Amino acid sequence: MTFSLTINGVARELDVDADTPVLWALRDELNLTGTKFGCGVAACGACTVHVDGSPERACVLTVEDAVGRDIITIEGIKGRAAEAVRDAWREHDVVQCGYCQSGQIMQAVGLLTETPKPTDEDIDAYMNGNACRCVTYHRIRAAIHTAASKMGA
Repeated sequence: MTFSLTINGVARELDVDADTPVLWALRDELNLTGTKFGCGVAACGACTVHVDGSPERACVLTVEDAVGRDIITIEGIKGRAAEAVRDAWREHDVVQCGYCQSGQIMQAVGLLTETPKPTDEDIDAYMNGNACRCVTYHRIRAAIHTAASKMGA
């Protein structure tokens, strides 16, 4: 079946089964490989994308359910929060192995979009469910605070 999805602002036609996860449509059909496969059950956050402006797990969102919704991937994320997060990630040298980072960044951008001045508790609650095998959580939290400061400046 053919489905039309809006990915990073562009309408894309996909000839896939209705129950195909958006993650696999992005990676296998559109070659947008920045969104990573981690667990397949929405527990790790590696596949986080923005759907209609909010972070969602692409491994459990079907292509059929994504029709008519605006999907933004790590390749297409932009705006003030995205730039502040990317800058802060570099400043704090957040990335270690890097596998989870596209999901972490997408989640952090969602947080700062909703809560421009988050507390440690806000960060911990919002970022919960985004696993980092390298355990860089303290750098992630510091980078989010820095990004929030940059946005407020």
